[in-house]
Amino acid sequence: MRTAILGIAASAALLVGVKAASAEAALLIDADSGRVLYAENATSPWYPASVTKIMTAYVILRAVKEGRISLDKLLTVSENAVAQQPSKMGFPLGTQVTVDNALKMLMVKSANDMAVVLAEGLSGSIENFATEMNRAAQRLGMTQTSYVNPNGLPADGQVTSARDLAILARAAIREMPEYGLYWHISAIKFGKRVMRNYNTLIDRYPGADGMKTGFICASGFNLVATATRGSRRLIAVVLGSRSGMQRAEKAAQLLERGFTGGGGLSWLIPSFGTVDALQPVDASPPNLRDEICNAKGRRKWAPSDNDEEPVAHTAEESGSPLAMMAGFQLGPAKHGSLIGPLQPSMAPIPVYTGPARSPEAVEQLASAPAVKKKQPPKAAAQPPGAPSSRHAATSGNGDAKAKPPPPTQRSAGSSSHAAPAKPSVAAEKSPSADPAHAAKPKPKPKAKPAAAKQPNNG
Repeated sequence: MRTAILGIAASAALLVGVKAASAEAALLIDADSGRVLYAENATSPWYPASVTKIMTAYVILRAVKEGRISLDKLLTVSENAVAQQPSKMGFPLGTQVTVDNALKMLMVKSANDMAVVLAEGLSGSIENFATEMNRAAQRLGMTQTSYVNPNGLPADGQVTSARDLAILARAAIREMPEYGLYWHISAIKFGKRVMRNYNTLIDRYPGADGMKTGFICASGFNLVATATRGSRRLIAVVLGSRSGMQRAEKAAQLLERGFTGGGGLSWLIPSFGTVDALQPVDASPPNLRDEICNAKGRRKWAPSDNDEEPVAHTAEESGSPLAMMAGFQLGPAKHGSLIGPLQPSMAPIPVYTGPARSPEAVEQLASAPAVKKKQPPKAAAQPPGAPSSRHAATSGNGDAKAKPPPPTQRSAGSSSHAAPAKPSVAAEKSPSADPAHAAKPKPKPKAKPAAAKQPNNG
């Protein structure tokens, strides 16, 4: 019987090679020992997208630890930062933000503009910072990785692998435990707006405590996830998923199998050794643009981060035949999702522009009433049915979840200190002004041009 099973396993291994060219990449390792618990296409080159920001944060935090920069240092938003594509905070040119706040916005909001602010603040330019990123990658043994920018926006030279990302995540955990909060902040609060972490495992999967999501059309939906149970911490990397939900479910399945031991025929899974010992594949990274962004007539996504795209699971399986036999199948959850309802582990952490504030002032920011659903109606507050019509319009755009925040965040950024943010002020007045100030806009024809500017800014 055992011989027959081994024969089947050998056949399955051949099928693995046939499927490898089109399958996603997946990797699970033990954070403490570096031992590989599961690997599939783990050393195939891949476009990292926003998981690049793990290295950005790593370089910045090492510089903080080495005394080259402080968490309270004020950095200035440059023209280069303003020009970045969404997802971003959208602060105006010249806005100042501390390293600490920029890091929180970077990791939770996946803010591409904050990545540039941090890069220029430490190294003077994106190019110089990329050099520091590549030096760090070489030091860590990330032999398949090269960086061009700090945010992961599309660039041919921006390449990594599941293996290298696991090495990086492990180094960040082990080298800088004092900065662990940055990897697992569940939500930030800017003004009255609350922004939740795009990593949907946090506060939904037991023990999840990091780390970063990413998406561009060429890469598919990527995720580096960490979770801790008891004294054991695991790192899961999933690259090339077809939706944000799918990548989260796959990562949860990997982590769950790692914590529970796999069961079934897990002895069939070969021993991979440690993550450093995985042998790189000499190939070009796959470009999934046509498959991800134009597949089956789905709407076309813009080439920028959209980490919250709510696409349901497909019926197809993505685990290798060998993994399937061993009970390590990746794909649609057959007994319900491993990702439960949101159970916040912490209050949203206040972030702000300008100099560092006292604990008392930050506490006041935290106690201010949060507004989650009030923001979408702002831009379309005139007609009563505008909120629902706006959501209907954005649902046809794959970047819908990424695009609405920048205008509202931009207004929030400028209104946090004074009142230069006209969109924010107008938006806040519009819901309450309908009953109380309905007569004011009518005799003032100048109000209409102001409202007309909002779509152009969006």
